[in-house]
Amino acid sequence: MAIHPIEFRYGTDEMKYVWSEKNRLDKLLLTEAALAKAEADVGLIPKEAARIIEKSIDKVELERVKTIEDEIHHDMMAVVLSISEKCENDADKWVHFGATSNDILDTATGLQMKDAISVLETKVHILLDVLLDQAEGHKQTVCAGRTHGQIGVPTTYGLRFAIWASEVARHIERLEQLKPRVQVGQMTGAVGTQAAFGPKGIEIQKHAMEYLGLGAVDVSNQIIQRDRHAEFVMWMANTVTTLDKIAVEIRSLQRSELAEVEESFGKNQVGSSTMPHKRNPIKSEQICGLARIVRSMIEPELLNNTLWDERDLTNSSCERVVFPESCVLTDHIIKLGIGVIKNLRFNHDNIRRNLELLRGLNMGEAVMIELAKRGVGRQEAHEIVRRSAMEAHEMGTHLKDVLLSRDDVTQYLSEDDINQLVDPDRYIGTAVEQVEALVVKLKK
Repeated sequence: MAIHPIEFRYGTDEMKYVWSEKNRLDKLLLTEAALAKAEADVGLIPKEAARIIEKSIDKVELERVKTIEDEIHHDMMAVVLSISEKCENDADKWVHFGATSNDILDTATGLQMKDAISVLETKVHILLDVLLDQAEGHKQTVCAGRTHGQIGVPTTYGLRFAIWASEVARHIERLEQLKPRVQVGQMTGAVGTQAAFGPKGIEIQKHAMEYLGLGAVDVSNQIIQRDRHAEFVMWMANTVTTLDKIAVEIRSLQRSELAEVEESFGKNQVGSSTMPHKRNPIKSEQICGLARIVRSMIEPELLNNTLWDERDLTNSSCERVVFPESCVLTDHIIKLGIGVIKNLRFNHDNIRRNLELLRGLNMGEAVMIELAKRGVGRQEAHEIVRRSAMEAHEMGTHLKDVLLSRDDVTQYLSEDDINQLVDPDRYIGTAVEQVEALVVKLKK
């Protein structure tokens, strides 16, 4: 019986597989085999034993491991015994030789995180491309800029998407930087001294990680230190927060009063069980809701780094929830975001309507700057335009009409000057150039 929404509602098959019981067991078995081969390399165990152990892991079945665990109540020892019972010629006595449970458990987690990062990295690059496409496609789509929820000077949709693309590009850079800190394993023994491995402990760890394609810790105690994993969880929280921000903006712009953009809406899609007309931004809302869950994983994972002495077990149960949930939901959110952004619908009539909604009041800065350039002091120009704007607002007329009625304006600006200054299409600065430069930079 499915209980958690991840089981039936959220997440991709590829990310769910990374954190599945089957894949977890496979990673544990691969780690045990790598340990045996590394120990054989340095002469700690017979090479034939390592060969048999490696061959035996293919015969281990998940159900058998779970049956043993039910009997002995130790997950790692259940894996060890499952391998051992498949070994021939006394090779079983060399399984897990010199290792502590978390040498295998944490190294397997390193392998899973490597797989998870690969899945996320692919999608986040797609997300970047989609944002860049929208930035380039709408670099000249002039719209109302807004601060404090109020209409300000014009901007462009292209610049909005470029800002988000730049942020996602930084997430990609951060992900690349954290890989060597997260994709690691260890073979350090009971409290990190490698005493059970003897003088070849460092060499054993090096060989084992090379077999697995992981980095090796420099030093550790019984577990890999959780600052590494916390960094990855915080990366996921940071990334989904960017998508949360984008989704909030889409939801705002889809409001009936604005209606500048909207999520794609299927032919047979239902918006409300009682209001047939509704076209709700449900995917953007889902992004915002699930992002809260991913962010909530930061605190428990940070606390998983504050263990007693060489270790305790408080991190273990917590991470069985934190790692799969944060990875599955982050992957799901990125996939949702790609679809929403790629398929956005733009209502250009409403974009223009909102841009001109204030009847020129939002172009006050342009008028002020030009007056200052023509000899009016900046502060005096600001006061002239402020008073003109307040008068236009009270009278419900266009700003240019008030400006044309003022001698302190017309002595500096002609009617043609004023008409050009209140034209929003003429006041987007270097927005187009900024977008074009970013697209060139990030599409290299």
